[in-house]
Amino acid sequence: MAKSVLDAGWFMLKTQLKYKAIARSVVFAEVNEAYSTQTCSCCGSLSANSPKGRTGLGIREWMCADCGTLHDRDVNAARNILAAGHSRLAGGILAL
Repeated sequence: MAKSVLDAGWFMLKTQLKYKAIARSVVFAEVNEAYSTQTCSCCGSLSANSPKGRTGLGIREWMCADCGTLHDRDVNAARNILAAGHSRLAGGILAL
């Protein structure tokens, strides 16, 4: 039951952000956060050392097997999500 409550809360947050962005003529775009924790934000590889699924939630730091960068799980995910948003905006903003 806790998962459905969290899902509903996350959905409402996104709904409110979208509503407020539209009301202020601001672009609101969602990016796919899949694998954002597991992908190295430095070299882009999907490392075998990265945390996986629910069992990996306890892993807070991991080292990329390809480039050797030590990552904080949350900071790495944030960097990957930010980069995904930037690359999406680099293609241009569609006129409504």
